[in-house]
Amino acid sequence: MAMDMTRIRTRLAGEEGTALVISLMAVMLLTALGAAVIMVTNTETRISSNYKNSQEALYAADAAVERVVQDLLMVPRWNDILAGTSQSSFVDGGMTDEKTLPGGGVIRLDTATTQLQADSDAGAVWGANNPRWRLFAWGPLHDMVPGVEIDSPMYVAVWIADDPADAPPDALGNPGVTPDGDPLIDSNGTLTLHAEAFGPGATRKVIEVTVARTSSTEIERGQIAQRGQEELNQRARKAAVQTPGKTLGNMQMNLGSGNLTVQ
Repeated sequence: MAMDMTRIRTRLAGEEGTALVISLMAVMLLTALGAAVIMVTNTETRISSNYKNSQEALYAADAAVERVVQDLLMVPRWNDILAGTSQSSFVDGGMTDEKTLPGGGVIRLDTATTQLQADSDAGAVWGANNPRWRLFAWGPLHDMVPGVEIDSPMYVAVWIADDPADAPPDALGNPGVTPDGDPLIDSNGTLTLHAEAFGPGATRKVIEVTVARTSSTEIERGQIAQRGQEELNQRARKAAVQTPGKTLGNMQMNLGSGNLTVQ
């Protein structure tokens, strides 16, 4: 009995196997640290990817606006756009077809139009002048410019409505102050554009701008809202007229008759 107790004490006092225990603890600690590093790395990668997609979607929406501005130069009567009888040449099939979005998922643009209209009607701050959105241009960004390959997976769509503050000029030609009360009639040569870009990872960016005819050959573009951004990048831009298939020329719009003259 005494010998057994001595043997037990000897075993308890011995250090055999301690190195194995320490090694296992070290391995567990290093495994935990490695997992933490991998998680942080993956998180940073996703953040970087999301930021890239976000910025690319923003630029895609802006590019869609620029394309539509050029299309507007070719439309002599903007009221045809508000009536839904005039569209851009940049269209991707029917608006009731399901469009496959980058990164998976689909969208129906007629449903998106209904939702956009519902969002505008929810505020209804303009009363009878509340915008009536018309889908004008839509499609993959890489198909926006014929013959030019654009390396981007973004899908864009642009809606157009009358300027909510639309007021006809007075008898002397001065800017009006009383809204005309008809969202389907352009009285002051000013429209509102709503552009959306959809990208991988459910990325979505929206830009809203106003465009106005000027007395020259240009359309003035002013950004009024940029949702989902920390700042409002307000600016006005004037673009020279480029007639498709011809050299840079001079295009004039008669604000009274709506006739378009190309020189």
